[in-house]
Amino acid sequence: MYEVSVRQHFDAAHYLRDYQGKCEKVHGHRFEVVVKVQAHGLNNIGLAYDFTELKSHLQAILEPFDHACLNDLPPFDNINPSSENIATTIYGQLHARLSALPVVISKVEVWESPEAWVSYTAE
Repeated sequence: MYEVSVRQHFDAAHYLRDYQGKCEKVHGHRFEVVVKVQAHGLNNIGLAYDFTELKSHLQAILEPFDHACLNDLPPFDNINPSSENIATTIYGQLHARLSALPVVISKVEVWESPEAWVSYTAE
């Protein structure tokens, strides 16, 4: 089994509705996103999955989030833009893009800071 990973970031503001504490106020993060996909084998040129293609898919998903207030964007206009919900949203959009390919998303990580992050893995 091979695991291919890429990392990208976006800068955004958000706030958590109904949260009791500092995070209920608008604040910003440089969100780091790590995506890992697994493949059982290699293609005819020896790649499990092309880093460039995976980065391109991830960049397309993250582009609307960059320099935005996440609370203003779907689906975060209806659900809190928590790191958990951000990871799930990225997973869902990436899954739709990769579902016909011979790879499986093994994990999506969203880092709010170097000390705090969430990992999402579909069951």
